[in-house]
Parts: sequence; structure tokens; C-alpha cells
Amino acid sequence: MRIYKCIFTGDEMFSDSYKMKLIDDVIYEVYGKLVSRTEGNIQIEGFNPSAEEADEGTDSTVETGVDIVLNSRLVETYAFGDKKSFTLYLKDYMKKLIAKLEEKSPDQVEVFKTNINKQMKEILGRFKELQFFTGESMDCDGMVALCEYRDIDGVSTPVFMFFKHGLEEEKF
Repeated sequence: MRIYKCIFTGDEMFSDSYKMKLIDDVIYEVYGKLVSRTEGNIQIEGFNPSAEEADEGTDSTVETGVDIVLNSRLVETYAFGDKKSFTLYLKDYMKKLIAKLEEKSPDQVEVFKTNINKQMKEILGRFKELQFFTGESMDCDGMVALCEYRDIDGVSTPVFMFFKHGLEEEKF
């Protein structure tokens, strides 16, 4: 399994356990789903608890949300009230990212610069439909993941977008 972490904060952003697609060699699209989890409810495939065990009369907490957010402890941020503030963040983030690429992977700088502009133009055109998520540290100087809901096979699916060059892979 691979965990993808922000290169600036070290926050876990997602893992390869999700369906994902690399777009123009610069953005990972990661497909999530809405889930509900009951606290303390461990489900083992093939296990069938008896009727007495099923209802013990205790209160339990149900956690509902997008699996990527829950599993990676992403935090929704409302730091970008308008397209202008998000564009300012992007300019600063891209400068930091290019500096890091020049240091670590100079062969990737041109690929990134060429392909990211096209992608960001398309994404910014859908700004009002986006949600923004930081990693667990809630540090907006690191990567901010973008999420939009798309109709995929008749199901409203949360699609997260992460900047490939802003991630480091950790193998487990």
C-alpha cells in the first residue's frame, strides 16, 4: 500500500486504496464515496453475530462522511471565500512547489509548468462547485485538496484533486 503525503507538512492526504487517475501528469483525481461508520462496530467478512449480540442496548455514535476525508483526517477549510483569494494561494503554493522541484526533480519543472496551467484554468472555471480540504495539521501553507461532486454512473461521487508534484509516496 502507498500513502501520499504533502511534501510541505507531512500530512497524509490519501492512499492508493482508492480508485484514482493521473491527469496530464500533474493532478491525481481520487474517487471517494459517502460512508457511515458506527463507533466500535468492527465488521469482519463472513462473521454473523447472533441476534442477542446485535442489540446490546447501548448508545453508539455514527460517523458519516467521505471515506477519503475520514481515513486521512482531512479538514475542510473555508479560507477561500472567493476565486481571488484561492488564486493568490495557488500562486504562492506553485512558487514553493517549483522551488522544491528545481531542488529535487529539475526534469519535472517544465512538465509541471506546462500542464498545470491548463488544468488550473479548467478547475478555476468550476470554483463555485469546489470544496477545499487541508491535511490534519490544518496548515494552509501546505497542499489544499480540491473536491467536487460528479455524476458517475448515476451516483453523485466526491472526486478529490491533489497536485502530484506536491506529494511524496510512502510504501507500506
